[in-house]
Amino acid sequence: MSTIWFECKVKYRKTDETGGQKVVTEPYLVDAMSYTEAESRINEEMSAYINEEFKITNIKVANFAEIHPFENADRWFKSKVSLMAYDEESGKERKSNMYLLVQGNDVREAFDNTVHVMKNTMGEYTIPAISESPIMDVFPYFSGDEEESEKFERFNVLKASKPVIAEVEDTMEFDPAYLEENN
Repeated sequence: MSTIWFECKVKYRKTDETGGQKVVTEPYLVDAMSYTEAESRINEEMSAYINEEFKITNIKVANFAEIHPFENADRWFKSKVSLMAYDEESGKERKSNMYLLVQGNDVREAFDNTVHVMKNTMGEYTIPAISESPIMDVFPYFSGDEEESEKFERFNVLKASKPVIAEVEDTMEFDPAYLEENN
């Protein structure tokens, strides 16, 4: 099943470095199946961090193909990755873009982490843009049966181990007899 990430904006009163309070609206990502579940999950997650009243001002589906956390990194970066493919019918090279959310301490580290994530990609790609994301934190879904170390490992390793592009041979054909036999 595919992961759906929802960007939830949360408005609350935050204490700054000088001890003063100001109202801020910050975006967070949650893994959920619907808008209703995303609202429930962000309420649950934020209740653990914010003692005062807060308000969810917006929920939308995030445009990230994959999320990749890295240890010892504290900021999130949006990496635009352009995948190159050759269209045999038109004879032209086509480019499709996808966005990754990658953790890093600076743009250079985010670039290096994006290259690391894309190392198993079978096709050609370029990284035309990397920018710091306003995302404050990411809350993936866990069943509750995992230990804390297993949660991070599952989130970090399994997300990074999925191949981004799979090649399919052009000679493969559909066999209708197989479909009839297995239905």
